[in-house]
Amino acid sequence: MFSKSRINEPGPKTGDKETKTEAKADKPTSSAPAVPPAPSSAAAKVKPPVSTLSSDLVIKGDIKSTGDILVEGTVEGDIRAHQLTIGETATVKGEVIGDDVVINGRIIGRLRGLKVRLTSSARVEGDIIHKTIAIESGAHFEGSVQRQDDPLGGAKPAPQAPATPKSGNS
Repeated sequence: MFSKSRINEPGPKTGDKETKTEAKADKPTSSAPAVPPAPSSAAAKVKPPVSTLSSDLVIKGDIKSTGDILVEGTVEGDIRAHQLTIGETATVKGEVIGDDVVINGRIIGRLRGLKVRLTSSARVEGDIIHKTIAIESGAHFEGSVQRQDDPLGGAKPAPQAPATPKSGNS
């Protein structure tokens, strides 16, 4: 008189094809996976998107990122990033530090980078410490250029003279 409903039974139903397909999708077979697994080295090298500071943005303070930054606005402070691009409309008043730095806009302050490129629209007022540098024709630069094997190693310049206390002037 009463029949047992299959809806309430736990586990996959023997006549239900969708359940069998879903179970196979959850557990890929070793012979032919639905999506090939990404190599562990490629998964570790997935780049996050570039952080963009738009041209109408004004920031007063330091910015630090392990990723990539594109600055189009104004920053009054230091910027540190892996790949840093200063856009044509950008102005930075502070120290700029990065592995790969491309300057299209204006920098007032020191620039440190493993690879530095000043494009033809660049305006830099400050010292540049680099491992490799490229300066395009038309770029404006006022300051000194110094090559170092590790320009990112120290954020402070080497002292000009040793700091020794003076004696006998009491």
